[in-house]
Amino acid sequence: MEQRKHWWNGKWGRLARRDVYLRADADQWFVEQRAGGAEGISRFYEYDSEDEAYETVRALLSGPDEWRSLDGDAI
Repeated sequence: MEQRKHWWNGKWGRLARRDVYLRADADQWFVEQRAGGAEGISRFYEYDSEDEAYETVRALLSGPDEWRSLDGDAI
């Protein structure tokens, strides 16, 4: 599995930190929504297309947080 993108809400601490990951494996796309940093709780989504995965990423990144790409790319 290859990690393609990683976004972070810019907040430190187990209670405030949120991460969103976009990963690909062959023809499958995966989105991980993590709350609480490396030891936090994750929710996973699986898609057959990159477009569907990006729709979920856009929805997860909407809201009051100022999301930052840890890859240097915008969504």
